[in-house]
Amino acid sequence: MRLESETRRFYLGRDYSEALEASGATPVHLALIPKAEYIASAIDGLDGILLPGSDTDVDPALFGERPHPKLKRVVPEKDETDRMVIAEAERRGLPLLAICYGMQALNVARGGTLIQDIASDIEGGLKHDREAPANDVYHEITVENESILGTLSSVAGNGDVVRVNSSHHQAIGKIGRGLKATAWAKDGVVEGIQDTRGDKFMLGVQWHPELSWNSDRFSKEIFDLFVAKCGQKTAPEY
Repeated sequence: MRLESETRRFYLGRDYSEALEASGATPVHLALIPKAEYIASAIDGLDGILLPGSDTDVDPALFGERPHPKLKRVVPEKDETDRMVIAEAERRGLPLLAICYGMQALNVARGGTLIQDIASDIEGGLKHDREAPANDVYHEITVENESILGTLSSVAGNGDVVRVNSSHHQAIGKIGRGLKATAWAKDGVVEGIQDTRGDKFMLGVQWHPELSWNSDRFSKEIFDLFVAKCGQKTAPEY
């Protein structure tokens, strides 16, 4: 979940739950309570973990950098809980899907770094923080064909080039331990990562398939595959 500081409320946009349910999962929300006992208890009985996006940034201190002038709000409870959930998912061997901020949190948890502001730090970079319409798949990415994303029929059938939506101002810098980049925007920004171990399903995407799953085949296939891995069953054919 997220934390709204002003009202002290935990919350999460409906799109993640609706996307998961549409692919056959039963969504369960995890509160931002960074206590090992709570995390272990909350994850008992779950089949997979989705790390969602956020309107905040990962604390740059976690990857050894000073705050950038364009740094957004940092929520320590979010950072701490995500890191503990990632560690627990790893310990249990659970499938993990990390979206936008979630992908960045996964990379940092593995010892990687972030580009703190694309517009400031990448000369000639694309506009990745487009706000509306949220489900508009407007820029291309190239996908490694021998990757998790590359196995999806919407990618393989389109020459390994697909279009995605985009709403982020940060990006992956140095790739974390045991991870590899598998998709890139035209400006070189990493758009997808996965675990290097073939028997581990850990997938990170920099865009927001939860906003376009009901109108974009590629987005729907991502959730279908994740839920299939959680249920240890064969992903549906298209």
